[in-house]
Amino acid sequence: MSEYDSLLTKIETREAVVGIVGLGYVGLPLAMAFVDAGFRVLGFDINPEVVQGLERGESHVGDVSSRLVDTAVKTGFLDLTTDFARLKDADAVVICVPTPLSKTEDPDLSYVMTATDSLVRVLRRGQLVVLESTTYPGTTRDLVTPTLESTGLKAGEDFFIAFSPERVDPANPTWHIGNTPKIVGGLTENCHRLAVALYVDVIDRVVEVSSPEVAELAKILENTFRAVNIGLVNEMAVISDRLGIDVWEVIEAAATKPYGFMRFFPGPGLGGHCIPIDPMFLAWKMKTLHYRTRFIELAAEVNAEMPEYVVRRAAEALNSVRKPVNGSRVLVLGAAYKPDVNDTRESPALDIIALLRQQGAGVEYHDPHVASLQLESGDLSSVDLTAERLEATDLVLIATDHSAVDYGLVGRHAELVVDPRNAMKSAERAVVYPIAGPPRVAS
Repeated sequence: MSEYDSLLTKIETREAVVGIVGLGYVGLPLAMAFVDAGFRVLGFDINPEVVQGLERGESHVGDVSSRLVDTAVKTGFLDLTTDFARLKDADAVVICVPTPLSKTEDPDLSYVMTATDSLVRVLRRGQLVVLESTTYPGTTRDLVTPTLESTGLKAGEDFFIAFSPERVDPANPTWHIGNTPKIVGGLTENCHRLAVALYVDVIDRVVEVSSPEVAELAKILENTFRAVNIGLVNEMAVISDRLGIDVWEVIEAAATKPYGFMRFFPGPGLGGHCIPIDPMFLAWKMKTLHYRTRFIELAAEVNAEMPEYVVRRAAEALNSVRKPVNGSRVLVLGAAYKPDVNDTRESPALDIIALLRQQGAGVEYHDPHVASLQLESGDLSSVDLTAERLEATDLVLIATDHSAVDYGLVGRHAELVVDPRNAMKSAERAVVYPIAGPPRVAS
């Protein structure tokens, strides 16, 4: 029996062991999806605290309950390790490691290549390797595959490789690992078939594409589409402010058109692990081909300027009551990059806090999901949101609209609020400055 036929049989009968490299917000939900489908999973993470916590049945990812982790560990379907050598026992190895940008905004593939180099030492015949980490087109074929083939094994014959981009949206109550369509592109026909077989009974819908490059570019297109459109609507907010128009009313009016328009909303900037970063992978790749991605670069520029715009809006609000930013007490609501998560990566709230501090404001923050922040300008801990604190604060700035925050309390007890998230539906006492247009006052 060929290596292909043997592995296909293992996958179809659930006898295949699935190794997951990286047990973060992508890897852990994926591991639990494989467990739920009846596969035995070997989870690897370089952080011993992550592994030890999971072994105790404690989930560190909001979308995965500790109860499910505990059950999976106790039944033996989820095995955990910090020893990469154990992945030799896995029939399929899925790489779910970060792909950030370097300080010079070049793709940092060090995590991917570290995982690949480690895999070289344990790779054996009959294994399937799937890269899920977001990256630029050509990574799977031109970097990962040659490194693995340095073992003397040939891709498509001795081992198999594919790219299938993660599509995780933390805290999304509707779309999760199981019901979000999964794009799969294999290096060869056999690679493709095995990768499809691996996911087809785990994910509701598998979308097959012709190559890893198509899958790699599709993921970047998804997030570039969002980044560019968010940049457009952020610029529209600035335009609306210059015209004295409520941009939220403009958006809702435009959205009544039943075709050709999609709602995007302005905000204090872009954050998170995908939208601010993924388009820059493509921009970097195209520079190597002597092409400038003008839309991507312009959108990134507009989005990066939003924290400064919001701080100027805060200064405007304070000036309206004859207070300078310097010496004012500012309470920032929300430090995470999006509602109802604890992830602060690339969060515009961090830039806003830094800018306010640079101008001499005394800044506190409240976030029910983020207990503390380590900042260059000094560490902060989340404070309680109370009527007394609100009344003693010169300005409240809503950087992240967490659902657990009592905005009615804010409206009743704050004096001034800058609300780039449009979280305040009423202002019983506060004067509310939206992201654009005239301030709103209690009727």
